[in-house]
Formats: sequence, structure tokens, C-alpha cells
Amino acid sequence: MKSDDEILDMVRRDPGLAELLRDVCEFDLTRGDHVESVRLLSRQVLEGIAGDFTGGTFFLCGERRSIRPVLYASSEGQAGLIGHSLAEALEVMIGLPSWWDCLKFSGGGDLVTMQSAADHLQRDEFRDQPELGAKRIQLARALSLDLATVPLLLARLRDAVAGSEPNFLLTIETGEEYESLFGPWSPSRNPSWVEIPPSRPERQDQECRPAAGR
Repeated sequence: MKSDDEILDMVRRDPGLAELLRDVCEFDLTRGDHVESVRLLSRQVLEGIAGDFTGGTFFLCGERRSIRPVLYASSEGQAGLIGHSLAEALEVMIGLPSWWDCLKFSGGGDLVTMQSAADHLQRDEFRDQPELGAKRIQLARALSLDLATVPLLLARLRDAVAGSEPNFLLTIETGEEYESLFGPWSPSRNPSWVEIPPSRPERQDQECRPAAGR
């Protein structure tokens, strides 16, 4: 497994790879500054390394070494670990369509619920961005990362987020803590994912029945 610095150096030296990483994962090395001043409750060092298109930030946690835990903080006040190294976090982001929504619609961190959300998200991606599948394979190969199965990646992501407490709780300067990355909702909360039952055809004898009063 490549170290965190090796991966970052590869991306910084290769503009094409950096663009591919932005396209597939919304992981942009030019967006490392968070929207507000934050720190870990444990006082461990935080290093912002990238951001996404919604204002969220990816941090490496702890003193500098070959691999460090990766914490994601959204711009809306949720935060938590998403991998125990940059390679592990990127494998989750590359292999899981809209990993953030898998957490948002997780029913508080239920793995079965996360799988249901992932199924919906994968169908949405195939419909709306069919080219992303090939880009995911290209990106994983370029970074020498594994493309694990979706159930395995979901389990890794769920375990990482669940392990955020107590050492990786993010706070603002006043001491107020960020919320968990686990959202309380189930996929049924998303109206576009609700299955619409087919309408029942009216019975022929009803169509031919004379109107009342005739």
C-alpha cells in the first residue's frame, strides 16, 4: 500500500490524474482550507489536504507518518473518519457511487440500509453518468488501489465512521462538536427512489357498466 505522501505527490505531479480524481471523487487538492476554524477534541494535529465541490474538507489526522487516518468534514456540520489511511479512504470514494449519500441515507449507520441506498445510487449513476465506471477503473489503476466490492466498501466505511469517537470528534473553537456522518434517514426519504406501483387497469366489465340512473 502506498503511503499518504506518495499518493499526494503522484497526484500533484500529474495534472491529468488530479483532474480524474476531481471528476470521479470530487477530491480537489486546491480546496484544502475548511469553511471554519476546527480542531479535534483529542487535540491531535489536523492537516487539510483537499476539498469537495460542496465545501467539505478532507483532513489527515495526527503527527506526520507514512499513513494517517482521514477525516471528512462537511460544510453543514457533520464529520467523521472515512478511512484509516489515504489509500483506504480513496478506495471507498472511488468504489462507492456517492459514498456521502450512502451515509446520509444510512438510518443512523445501519449496514443493510446503506446497501439499499448504494443500490439506488448505483442505478442513478449508470443512468446519468455511464462513463464514470471506466473512469473509476482508470483512477484505481493509476493510484495502484484495489476496487473492492460494494458490500466490503460499505462495511469499511461504516466501521471507520463508527470509530470516530472519542479521538476523532471534530469541534469548532467554542467547543461545539460536529454531528456524525451517519444520517438518520432511510432511502424512502428520497422521493426519486420510491417505487411507484403500476396503475391497475380498470376491469372491462366496469368500463361497460351503464352509468347509474340510466
